[in-house]
Amino acid sequence: MYAIVEIAGQQFKVEKGRTVYTHRLAGDADAALASDQVKVLLVDNDGSISVGAPTVDGATVSAKIVEHLKGEKVIVFKKKRRKGYKKKNGHRQYLTKVLIEDITV
Repeated sequence: MYAIVEIAGQQFKVEKGRTVYTHRLAGDADAALASDQVKVLLVDNDGSISVGAPTVDGATVSAKIVEHLKGEKVIVFKKKRRKGYKKKNGHRQYLTKVLIEDITV
């Protein structure tokens, strides 16, 4: 059984016991996500697919926040040839690790 869910504006394919990394969410570690933060868009229950318009009625995904962390560093390098212009920046995205505990239809 898997589901397509929307968390913090991003869509993920999730199964029970999987972890996903989303943009930073409000809440402490080991806190459960509210039902309005996790929108279930599609559920596949052993070949029986339910598609929501926009969400599946009666389907819920329970999840909890495991930890808050920072992602890998991304180097942003800009250059204009023959102009002497070079700029190097780095960026680390703030992330939240979310554990999917259960999917119910």
